[in-house]
Amino acid sequence: MEFLPDGAHVRLRNRMHGAYLHADEDGVGVSLSPRRASLNTAWRVHRVRRGGDDYVLLHSAAYGRYLALSPQRVSLVYAGHAAVQGAYDAPEQVDVLWEAVRVADAAADVLMLHVSNRLLRAAPWNPALPSPVYVDIDNAGTVMQWVIEAIPLRQAPPALQGPTELPRGVVLWRTIVYMKADSQGKVDPLSRRTYGFSGRSLFHLTGDLANQLRLQFRSITLCVRAGSQGRLTPLVIDLPADERTMEVVVFTNGSSAASALQHPNVDAM
Repeated sequence: MEFLPDGAHVRLRNRMHGAYLHADEDGVGVSLSPRRASLNTAWRVHRVRRGGDDYVLLHSAAYGRYLALSPQRVSLVYAGHAAVQGAYDAPEQVDVLWEAVRVADAAADVLMLHVSNRLLRAAPWNPALPSPVYVDIDNAGTVMQWVIEAIPLRQAPPALQGPTELPRGVVLWRTIVYMKADSQGKVDPLSRRTYGFSGRSLFHLTGDLANQLRLQFRSITLCVRAGSQGRLTPLVIDLPADERTMEVVVFTNGSSAASALQHPNVDAM
């Protein structure tokens, strides 16, 4: 599994359809998308060892949530399960565990084998409609093969985008759990605070947290963590369109911890 080193940013391109594994904006679904230059099609590798076996976990570079197996079947007539974005909350959690198995005679192709012995696969492709991704026990050929594309890093963080508003009539309300990291990135769990946040705008969230912590707006960077076992992901696009609680760690720009944050260059060819 040397081609998926811990901490690397990658895309997974479906061999049959040529589209990419995509973390949907609802913060839950996983689908195929032709959009290569998007944080939603970028994933970061998180490797763990369980019982003597190595596993690959993938968390979205957009929202930090982990590629996971839904506990429910898709339907009564189809035994497959949906691939979803989930939190990594417990050391013994298994729904986020995958193995990358090389495909013979295909240097960059892998099968993503879930610990339940099911394979990540694409649904039939229709560019005009959302195309879900399933986890299934049946061998369906190249719809189960994924080409691993490495993503280089940016030399500097992307600029914070301007404020955005929800469409008229749409209301989103979530709890933000936030903590301030020190210059080395360490966080005191006893410093956790919560508040209610309306909308999706990262610009507004940054302003709110700067006010809460009595810091300058341009002096902080936000990272999100999906679950107590999850790794931090820099938050550089608007929040997902859901109401799940989000855990945010606030870094001071210019600190060694903030300078060590890595950002994938999704625009690189």
